[in-house]
Amino acid sequence: MRLEVILPIFIPLIAGTLSVVVWRSTFYQRWIAVLGTAALLASGLWLLSAVRAEGHVVMQMGNWQAPFGITIVADTLSAVMAVLTGLMGLVVAIYSLGSIPASHERFGYYPLMHLLLAGVAGSFLTGDLFNLYVWFEVMLLASFALLTLGGERAQMEGAIKYVTLNLFSSAIFLSSIGLMYGMVGTLNMADIADKLSEVEHTGMVNVLAVMFMVAFGIKAAAFPLFFWLPASYHTPRVAVSALFAGLLTKVGIYALYRMFTLIFNGDVAYTHTILLWSAGFTMVTGVLGAAAQFEFRRILAFHSVSQIGYMILGLALYTPLALIGGLFYVIHHSLVKTCLFLISGLVYRLTGTYELKELGEVYRHRPGIAILFLIAALSLAGIPPLSGFFAKFIIVRAGLEIGAYTLTGIALAVGLLTLFSMIKIWAEVFWKAAPEGMDMERLKAPVNDSHGRFMLTGIGILIAGILLLGFWGQPVIELFEVMAEQLMNPEGYIEAVLGGEQ
Repeated sequence: MRLEVILPIFIPLIAGTLSVVVWRSTFYQRWIAVLGTAALLASGLWLLSAVRAEGHVVMQMGNWQAPFGITIVADTLSAVMAVLTGLMGLVVAIYSLGSIPASHERFGYYPLMHLLLAGVAGSFLTGDLFNLYVWFEVMLLASFALLTLGGERAQMEGAIKYVTLNLFSSAIFLSSIGLMYGMVGTLNMADIADKLSEVEHTGMVNVLAVMFMVAFGIKAAAFPLFFWLPASYHTPRVAVSALFAGLLTKVGIYALYRMFTLIFNGDVAYTHTILLWSAGFTMVTGVLGAAAQFEFRRILAFHSVSQIGYMILGLALYTPLALIGGLFYVIHHSLVKTCLFLISGLVYRLTGTYELKELGEVYRHRPGIAILFLIAALSLAGIPPLSGFFAKFIIVRAGLEIGAYTLTGIALAVGLLTLFSMIKIWAEVFWKAAPEGMDMERLKAPVNDSHGRFMLTGIGILIAGILLLGFWGQPVIELFEVMAEQLMNPEGYIEAVLGGEQ
C-alpha cells in the first residue's frame, strides 16, 4: 500500500471528520484546520519526493488491478498540484483564524474547507474518469455551501449562478463519460489512452474531445462560459474567495492538461486549435471585464478569467516549452491571485469597503500593506524579475518558436492591460487622497492584534513564495521540464498504471 499517494486525500477527510466531532468547540476546529492543512502540505511534499525518485507512484485500491479497480496515481504534475493544494489550504486556514466570524465557524466553515480540499486532492490523484466526476461533485457541494455561508442576498445570487452553470458542466461531463465507456469499455484513463487509438470512428472521438473540453472549460472558467466566476467570487468571505481563486479553477485546468495530453492527442490540429482560440478569447474578455470594474474583488475575479487564458494557451501550443510555461503559470497564478484576494480582505478590515472610489491614502498610513500589494500586483502583470514575468516569457517564447504570432501578440497586449488594472487599484486605493467621508480613524487603528497577525502571516507566506519563484525559479523550471516530458510522452503513465502497483 502506497501511503504517500493516498494521504493527500485521507488527511483532509480525517480533519473534516474531527472538525465535525468537535462541532461545539470553534477553538479546536481552528487548530485542526491549521494542523490538518500543514499535514496535507507535508504529505504532498512526501509524494513529490517519491515521484521524483520513481517517476510514477501507483496504488490499486483493494488490490484490484487496473483497469478493473480504482486507481490512485501520481506523476510529477499530480504531485506538484497536491503540494499546491496543501500550501493554499494552510495559508487560507491561517488567514481564516483572523478573518472568519464565529457565526460562519458555527455553521461548518472548517469541515467544508476540509471537504473542498479532499475533493481537489482527489481530482489531482485519481486515475479513473468516473472517480474524477465524483471528486468534482464533492468540490461542487463544498464550494456551494461555502459560498452561501452568511446567507446574504448577493451571496445567494452568486451561488445560484455558480451552481447552475457547474451543474450544466457536470451533466456534460457525465454524458461524456457514458459515451466514452460505450466506445472503449473502460473508464481507467490509462486504459482509455491505450484503447482509443484503435477506435475506427475518429469523428466520434473528436466529438467526445469537444464535450470534455466544454465540461472542463466551464470548470476552469474559460471563454465563453466563464461568467459564473466574476458573478460569484466577490460575494463570500475573502478567505473563501482566495481559496477558490487558488484551487478551484486549477482543477479544471489540470483536467484539460491531463485529458489533452494523455487521451485526446491523436488529432492535435483539430482539438488544440479550438483550445488556442478559446485561450485568446478568454484572455481578452477577462482583462476587458477587469478594466471596466471599480470594486477590488471584482477586478481580481475578472483577472482570474484572463489569466486562465494563459494557462490554456500553454496547453494549446502543445510543445514542451509551452507546457512548461503553462504549468509554471498555474503555480504562479495560485500564489499571486490568492495573495491579492487576501490583501483585499485586509484592506477591507482597515477601511470597511471594497469600492475603489471610497478608498485612498492607504499607502500613507499603511506603507507595509501597500508594498505587499505592489509585489503581488507587479508579479501578476508580469514585471521582471517577479514570477509572472518568467511565466509569461516562457509562453510567449514558445508561441514565437512555432509561429503563433497572433496569439502571442494577444498575450502581450493582455499583459499591458493587466498592468493598467493593477495601476488603477494602486492609484485609487493606496495613492490618491482619501475621499470625503472615509473613516480615517479606522484606517489608522493598529492591526497588531491576533486577528491582524494571522492575516498578515498568511499573506507573508504567499509573498515569500512569489519572491522565491521569481528569484530562485531555476529548480522549479527544472522540475517542470520533467513534468512536460512526462506529459508529452504519456507511455510512462500508461505503463505505470496498467503494469500494476509500482
